[in-house]
Amino acid sequence: MQAQAVSRYTRVTPRKARQVVELIRKKPVAEALNILAFTKKRAAGELAKILKAAVSNAGQKERVDIDKLVVKSIQVDGGPMMRNTRRFIPRAMGRASLIHKRTSHIKVVVSDETKN
Repeated sequence: MQAQAVSRYTRVTPRKARQVVELIRKKPVAEALNILAFTKKRAAGELAKILKAAVSNAGQKERVDIDKLVVKSIQVDGGPMMRNTRRFIPRAMGRASLIHKRTSHIKVVVSDETKN
């Protein structure tokens, strides 16, 4: 049995979120939440919320033992960039570039490890 949770337009850059994702991929849910609780990255808090939502979705779908759930897959994709048109960052030779505020779409799938 699988359950998923998706968070779109999360204000975390995909590159930084992927660093935290590598810590919890293919781990049991309890261990993954413990790792996220002690990780000192801003993305860890967002990922913990999404993981808890996926576990909650699994609990509503069927009678599932939450202790047996495993993070089957977790995917971080880039979302649209917010471009602040009034702020610039200096570049070489007197040029300037817009500041890009990156967002990400995060998808978490949890599954029973006995049924895989």
